[in-house]
Amino acid sequence: MDSEAKGDLMGIFDLFGKKDVKENLGMKGPYSISTSFTPFHLQANVRSRSTLTMRIKNMTSEAVMGSVVVEVPDRLSLDETGFTKQKEVRFGNLSANEEKEANVEVYSSTNTDKGEYTLGVTAFVHYRDYAHVLNAVKKRAILQVV
Repeated sequence: MDSEAKGDLMGIFDLFGKKDVKENLGMKGPYSISTSFTPFHLQANVRSRSTLTMRIKNMTSEAVMGSVVVEVPDRLSLDETGFTKQKEVRFGNLSANEEKEANVEVYSSTNTDKGEYTLGVTAFVHYRDYAHVLNAVKKRAILQVV
């Protein structure tokens, strides 16, 4: 495909709201994700909670729309009732090199045994709206239950 035809094709994508950011992303991911827990562990076989703090930094050279989905394994929950296993946090637009922070509560219950539990944190790059995903970065966060 010659450069003129490629330019016309990119114009069509712009018309429908899709941006070609592949060149900007390169080999590095679109986000830098850091996680921490406060307190750093949960209590086994009792109801307790810990706050998962996520810091998401836009590593691209342009503004992107972002969200994060947190998933917990069985025996942990994202609410006091014990039923919510997945939660989405929407960040809106993040400018180039902008960092935003979000907190999610993680709960243990009387059925939570001692051990290490792996939580999944997935940060999404969206275009047009939150239903359209352009890219994603996954990270695991390990929470101790003692």
